[in-house]
Amino acid sequence: MVAFLGIDTSNYTTSVAVYNNISQTVIQRKQLLPVREGELGLRQSDAVFHHTIRLPELLESLFEEYKGSLNAVGVSLAPRDVEGSYMPCFLVGANSARCISAAGRIPLHTFSHQAGHIAAALYSAGRLDLINKSFIAFHVSGGTTQALLVSPSHEKVFKIEEIASSLDLKAGQAVDRVGVMLGLPFPCGAAVDSLARKSSRSYQIHLSLKDGNCSLSGVENKCRKMFNADESKEDICRFCIDYIMQALKKMVLFATDKCGELPLLFSGGVSSNSIIRESFERQFEALFSEPVFSSDNAAGIAILAGIKESEK
Repeated sequence: MVAFLGIDTSNYTTSVAVYNNISQTVIQRKQLLPVREGELGLRQSDAVFHHTIRLPELLESLFEEYKGSLNAVGVSLAPRDVEGSYMPCFLVGANSARCISAAGRIPLHTFSHQAGHIAAALYSAGRLDLINKSFIAFHVSGGTTQALLVSPSHEKVFKIEEIASSLDLKAGQAVDRVGVMLGLPFPCGAAVDSLARKSSRSYQIHLSLKDGNCSLSGVENKCRKMFNADESKEDICRFCIDYIMQALKKMVLFATDKCGELPLLFSGGVSSNSIIRESFERQFEALFSEPVFSSDNAAGIAILAGIKESEK
């Protein structure tokens, strides 16, 4: 067995995974960080504390199931592969990975959280073959709403170049702010999705991009007006999703016009939304991962570690 450990300590989730690159199977454990009712996330100091407590527990649980040896360990070191990208919460995973690497005398590979999302989405969609090709990836989450040109890189597996992004609010932030306003548990993606599907409405959203970049601040303001006007939670959630979906559609058209008709991949927690997924699969033949591999996870990091080792 050739197996690789992945660790990811994001601002939302503690996650560990083992990837077998012969059977191409993943075993993973992950747990959302606790957020108090009515709040929109955690301070970094609190995230670091909770990761410190939970990471050993999840590793113990993982190795109760996986009893083999490890060939390498991978870890997410920063949110994105750009200069200055940094969040303290990733230090918890990085320090643990260094200890495991030193104690086990196995190689250590570092990646960005974003690269892990992309790799996990490719794995779940059954398209790991795209690792050696160029494609357009959308990373749509609470921290990022970006269209990306992804191409092969010997150094980091992926070379990731931004095509367009949100200029203000990120899609996941918009969903969470609307959800918390409606009294839904944070993170609110699944609950907003469920309520939106119960709405009988379908909203035609008119918005424009600036050099391919979208603005999502308007969705929160409009949803608050709907809330103050006593419109139903179902309709408010549907408007929120339709607004985000329209922005993403325009970004898709901009990206494909700029980069050509390349394969289109969606990753990140907001990509779990069933309404967006069904629409984009139908209209653009876009690739989506299953929700467990769309939200924050260490599976993609473990897969990337396996790919780096196979290049030796």
